[in-house]
Amino acid sequence: MATPAQGFRSTQTAGFWLAAAIAVLQGVNAVRTVLDPQGFATYMGLPVDQLSALGWVQVYGLRAGFIALLTTVLLARSDFAALRWMALAALLMPLGDAWLAAGAGADGLIVARHLAIALFLLIASHFLGRAACAKASA
Repeated sequence: MATPAQGFRSTQTAGFWLAAAIAVLQGVNAVRTVLDPQGFATYMGLPVDQLSALGWVQVYGLRAGFIALLTTVLLARSDFAALRWMALAALLMPLGDAWLAAGAGADGLIVARHLAIALFLLIASHFLGRAACAKASA
């Protein structure tokens, strides 16, 4: 954490780096849905066996790309309050993914990975909230 003499530096907060990880990982997911949609669907625990269904995987990728871009823009603006709310709202995705994967009979480790991502988002939202408070008081 920066001292008052140094001023607030967003890159010195855990929230910044957790949000940066969100942006990078969502960007990687977006690229994977384009390069290997069938492999990505299997990774998510929802294997696709019909060529016509691969488009839905790529729709998921477009949304992941949007999340990556939005997160990057909010990071560039140091808008930690908005990032905190975004991380909380994003909990719907890994929790929904876990539910869908479990319903499709996915391996327990795949479901656990989705739940771990939800936990990561909760932790990120906590640290993003702290960063927002630190920025406001600087």
